[in-house]
Amino acid sequence: MRCFELDGVHFGYGRQPLLQDIGLNLYPGRILGLFGHNGAGKTTTIKLILGLMRPDRGRIRVLGGMPGQPEIARRIGYLPENVVFYPQLTGREILRHFARLKGAHESQVRELLAQVGLTEAGDRRVKTYSKGMKQRLGLAQALLGQPELLMLDEPTVGLDPVATAELYRLLCRLREQGTGIVLCSHVLPGVEPYIDQAAILVDGRVWALGDLPSLREQARIPVRLTVRSRDGEALLNRLNGSVPRLSTLARDSHTIELDVRPQDKMAAIRSLMAAEPEDLQIHQPTLEDLYCHFTGSDRQGGA
Repeated sequence: MRCFELDGVHFGYGRQPLLQDIGLNLYPGRILGLFGHNGAGKTTTIKLILGLMRPDRGRIRVLGGMPGQPEIARRIGYLPENVVFYPQLTGREILRHFARLKGAHESQVRELLAQVGLTEAGDRRVKTYSKGMKQRLGLAQALLGQPELLMLDEPTVGLDPVATAELYRLLCRLREQGTGIVLCSHVLPGVEPYIDQAAILVDGRVWALGDLPSLREQARIPVRLTVRSRDGEALLNRLNGSVPRLSTLARDSHTIELDVRPQDKMAAIRSLMAAEPEDLQIHQPTLEDLYCHFTGSDRQGGA
């Protein structure tokens, strides 16, 4: 059973379309990265999956049922981008309140406070919490009831590097346990190691969808090679004779940085290794490179 399936989903306000022909699905034990510029449709997609809004056209199935059904909602965890809690309540009281609303056992509260590093702050009022502490409390409430589907919208906002690393370790454990996770973030280098699949939205459409190797195949962005050799000039001459369409970015007497077409990558590497270089570094296009390519940001001067 899929965590969710969107097929030909359209949504808009009046004559203003926000989502057009969206097709997405997520299987248990997978992390889907949902990316796009502000207004691309990420949060709207999440709200449709949660059942907070209904599509104008298309089909949505969530955990084998219809979005918004109470029995389905109890199996979903959601962390919005901006978490807001009752400031006069303590963190422990907040989690107990949400546990009752969700039908989750209150025995989870102590464990979740420890899991997000709020054990000592659990009995303090939320109005004394920092932004990062509120974010961690929001994650704890999203994990109540051991959700089968976890939706996280900018979960690292306000978190320091240590807390961010702990968050991703937690997500990896949940993935291993079979939880399906949707992760929206603008911090692309941070999420790249953890996602199984990326969906890039542009103006309400899915512009690119797949794992990183398949997106690299679609984008055909050059691979960057950095080579150190005793004789950089001789090495470059050797490459020019065996690999077409090289683009030399930088060079000195010992080091060469160049771009090669993906289809020429192995030929270039074989030629380089035959010359016995001192060092060779291969830089595949990153998630950020792919995002800029598919959204056109690399041609417009910014992401």
